[in-house]
Amino acid sequence: QVQLAESGGGLVQTGGSLRLSCAASGSIGSINSMAWYRQAPGKQRELVAGITTGGNRDYADSVVGRFTISRDNAKNTMYLQMNSLKPDDTGVYYCNADVRERLRISTTNYWGQGTQVTVSS
Repeated sequence: QVQLAESGGGLVQTGGSLRLSCAASGSIGSINSMAWYRQAPGKQRELVAGITTGGNRDYADSVVGRFTISRDNAKNTMYLQMNSLKPDDTGVYYCNADVRERLRISTTNYWGQGTQVTVSS
């Protein structure tokens, strides 16, 4: 079993910055792709940014140039640096990861519980 724990959310003014972290723990063999999703009230959950084991990154068009996704494989941790935040960035941010658990060949997809990000106007 693997757990993902997000942290770093909070309340920030427009133009401010936050850094989210996602720490994976448990019976981890290796982590393949990881991603950040967010869900605003009344909207569907959307992909914000993703990163592969090798460090290839993709971003939603709405966050390009403002957000940076990264990971520390030695710490089983992923980060999302969010700059120039806007009210539309408000939502619950979720960590997602494809994890190969120890003693298993295939991967399992996991979700964190989410962390609230609120950007005031």
